[in-house]
Amino acid sequence: MRIWGIRKRNSKAAPYQLRWIVNGEVFQEPFATKTLADARRSQLITATKKGEPFDVTAGVPVSELREANSPTWYEHASAYALMKWPRAAAKHRASIGESLSIAIATLVTTRRGAPNPVTLRKALYQWAFRAVRNPDGDLVPRHQAEGAPPEIQAALTWLSSHSQKVSDLANPDLLRPTLEALSRLLDGTPAAENTTRRKVMVLSNFLRYTVDEKGLLPFNPLMRLDWTAPAADGEIDFRYVPDPALARSLITAVRHQGGRGEHLETFFACIYYAATRPSETAALKAKDFVLPPDIPESAKDWGEVLVEESRPEVGSGWTDDGTPYEKRGLKHRTRKAYRSVPIPPVLVRMVRAHIAVYGTAPDGRIFQGTRGGRVSSTEYCAAWADARTEALSDEEVETPLAEVPRLLRSAGVSLWIKAGVDPVEVARRAGHSVAVLFRFYARILRGQQTVANQKISSALEDT
Repeated sequence: MRIWGIRKRNSKAAPYQLRWIVNGEVFQEPFATKTLADARRSQLITATKKGEPFDVTAGVPVSELREANSPTWYEHASAYALMKWPRAAAKHRASIGESLSIAIATLVTTRRGAPNPVTLRKALYQWAFRAVRNPDGDLVPRHQAEGAPPEIQAALTWLSSHSQKVSDLANPDLLRPTLEALSRLLDGTPAAENTTRRKVMVLSNFLRYTVDEKGLLPFNPLMRLDWTAPAADGEIDFRYVPDPALARSLITAVRHQGGRGEHLETFFACIYYAATRPSETAALKAKDFVLPPDIPESAKDWGEVLVEESRPEVGSGWTDDGTPYEKRGLKHRTRKAYRSVPIPPVLVRMVRAHIAVYGTAPDGRIFQGTRGGRVSSTEYCAAWADARTEALSDEEVETPLAEVPRLLRSAGVSLWIKAGVDPVEVARRAGHSVAVLFRFYARILRGQQTVANQKISSALEDT
């Protein structure tokens, strides 16, 4: 790298010329005044003193080239969402869209003329960061393939004109409003801790891609901010987890909610007795159950269910086949993984009776929605709400006690721990890692440790 002095040329428009050499290649820029030429020369000298690398093709500092070629955050995020789409699960696609919709709406040069925040977020979430296939079969942002409403087009047009450049975040302080937005709901109230952490994780992965793969920033600005995501308390609040008697009462109360309640009774029983997640329960097939013979001698025998599929709900716009749910393997497991869960005689009888009465769907599922598809959360949560009203007192209904069906799963896992089942086996049956089990069920396990300590003390006294 070598920089020559300013020289004068025979030119009326730009008589002053700056020349420099990079890797043997000579570069030059003409200027109208000597002051402008000196200023540019100072910029290049400052870059060399800082040890900044120069691009050998363009002959300018890398930071300068990065600034000149920098896309806007809106352009970059659209390309990122499109890149992630093919291999991402539907729920993860929706999570990326949700998090980027919040973040990109804050990275703008001005608020003047900005669309309504709800409209802008809808435009990003439903149209900019959702992919569809165009007539040629290529994945493109939805607004490029379908006719978006005028207010959506106007919002995206405004954003494309006022989105900050990616290179602007070389100043990490500009990211603070983004983190604040991610930690709050649209009405300004604080978001749940786990929700904030999930959204910030998406942003962190996006920024890491920006730095490591695309080279659009020299560093991850998130790593240079004095900002900490809110701590998430993983422990379950066992004040609101139903005990065995209440769990049974709630399941019985479901049966009292008419024909749909009778159909869903065994659905909730699987969540409690086999500790399946609702999305796993919805996918259970008759072939997944290994039941003992239906004879008096086997009335007290245990059965088994092989859990191998999950059907989490997500908007139809995020799935490849347009269904409002996604067919996938078990949570945090490979696609072909499964887990074996022994089921007690009470659930054996219920499953056998359910299949005898209702049969199965064409694909073998034992639980069906009112229209024959997957049992929707709207459907089973409505039955659960009615069951709570029947099984709980008026005062209890106003509390979070057994507020959502998934607390039946927590009740089932808690029962196993209290019964003295080894934590490793409990974790295996529940589809948890042991670390997750100890984080979520710490209080129950601590209680069992006290019992274990008492047994050890007794053994020490006997020796």
